[in-house]
Amino acid sequence: MAVKLRLTRVGKTKQPQYRIVAADSRSPRDGRFIQILGTYNPRTEPSSLKVDNDKAVKWLMDGAQPTERVKKLLEISGAWAEFGAARAGK
Repeated sequence: MAVKLRLTRVGKTKQPQYRIVAADSRSPRDGRFIQILGTYNPRTEPSSLKVDNDKAVKWLMDGAQPTERVKKLLEISGAWAEFGAARAGK
């Protein structure tokens, strides 16, 4: 099973909010997921981002592939740097 870290859309019509989730790559965008890693709301000023870095780094160490947008969000939250440090220290 190939696991991806990606965004799933929640919220009302024309008022998007997103969850950062670990999901099977074959499941639909808003379908079944394995674990919620955080939330992202682009509509606030500035955009709000909450990520559980420990969970995100665990999934990255286990081989999960982030999408481009999630990778950028993980860089902002600091989880990507933690993953790089953990991978270098391995």
